[in-house]
Amino acid sequence: MNSEGVVQSLLNRVDACESSVGAWAWLDRNLALQRARELDANPVRGILHGLPIGIKDVIDTADMPTEYNSPIYAGYRPTKDAEVVSRLRAAGAIVLGKTVTTEFAFMAPGRTRNPHNLACTPGGSSSGSAAAVAAGMVPVALTTQTGGSTIRPAAFCGVIGYKPAFNRYPTAGLKYLAPSLDTIGLHAQNLDDLAHVSAVLAGDEPTTMPLAPIMPPRLALVRTHHDHLAEPHAMQRLEHVAEVLAAAGAQVRELKLPALFADIDPLHRVIMSAEVAQSFNTEWLGERNRLSPELLDFIEQGRRHSVSAVADARVRVQSGKDLYQVMLLDRELLLTLPAPGEAPVGLTSTGNASFNRLWTLLGLACITLPAGRGVRGLPLGVQLVGGGRSDARSEQTFIANARWCQAALASI
Repeated sequence: MNSEGVVQSLLNRVDACESSVGAWAWLDRNLALQRARELDANPVRGILHGLPIGIKDVIDTADMPTEYNSPIYAGYRPTKDAEVVSRLRAAGAIVLGKTVTTEFAFMAPGRTRNPHNLACTPGGSSSGSAAAVAAGMVPVALTTQTGGSTIRPAAFCGVIGYKPAFNRYPTAGLKYLAPSLDTIGLHAQNLDDLAHVSAVLAGDEPTTMPLAPIMPPRLALVRTHHDHLAEPHAMQRLEHVAEVLAAAGAQVRELKLPALFADIDPLHRVIMSAEVAQSFNTEWLGERNRLSPELLDFIEQGRRHSVSAVADARVRVQSGKDLYQVMLLDRELLLTLPAPGEAPVGLTSTGNASFNRLWTLLGLACITLPAGRGVRGLPLGVQLVGGGRSDARSEQTFIANARWCQAALASI
């Protein structure tokens, strides 16, 4: 099928389910079809030639509004694309539209519903990206994660979610929430598209392909201080996944996180709130009455933290990063939950990020893989946590190991 045919088929899918799911903040059908026709009429543009992609609406696009799900920026048009969007277009991707985000990628939800059960949250803050991919409206969508905004929605919606190591992709043109934590990521239907898009976003050679794993991976089934928050069936599924992977040849051991990680976990909120207060100083001073109560409260928390308290938090977090590097065996990945369980019923909250914040704080690469369904019939996932290196080789190996695990879990 040519690019125009692919785009038209996706637009037909949008027509069938967008009115109930509400994944898109902006979608320009004519622009997407025009771009597809231009690609069809010319030689192959790049490794992503003709691939439709959604862009989370906190990432700038010059030809579409970027509104951050905030009334403050209704109708706002950036003057240029974010760097990641420019790279996608240069590689031949078709920007289908902008996906719904929570307000400024924080907590106040948008209108998006979970395609698997419209009464349930799709997760957040990358709500529209997860729902659009899950509903088959687009194969890949850009996300962000400052706490759990890529990994958790992927688990709730049953898609692959990828938060690369910190600084893997450029963030110029992103509306920053907390710059030392903000990470652009991906939701995708398959690992091949994810690997290709990631290579383009990172500026790697266009022929970069994921490495086939030389041997089954080493995995540490991690026990964390948040395990008591998990739904029993989610924890049972995680343990079953570990058994399946071990039976397929993976080396699996159990690992209890050292107490240091429980101690530094709350520092995520200290650092994040302080940076949010800085990032939104203009809005707080001039448009305070148009910010959600949740964001206002968080900004006020951040303004109360002293410079020395934030600096001390960063020092303590670095000790956690150092410990992580010596805690694992060579080439070992963590195996853990991406969320407490199935997507919660209701649309006033996007769920609990407790199973995500620590890994974001440490700047680590994470992938969510679908792992069957729970007792309510909604998707469950598992999370692989890698290292903090942002080079191409490390990413290729990480994705290759995820591919091995996905194949082993095909029957779940």
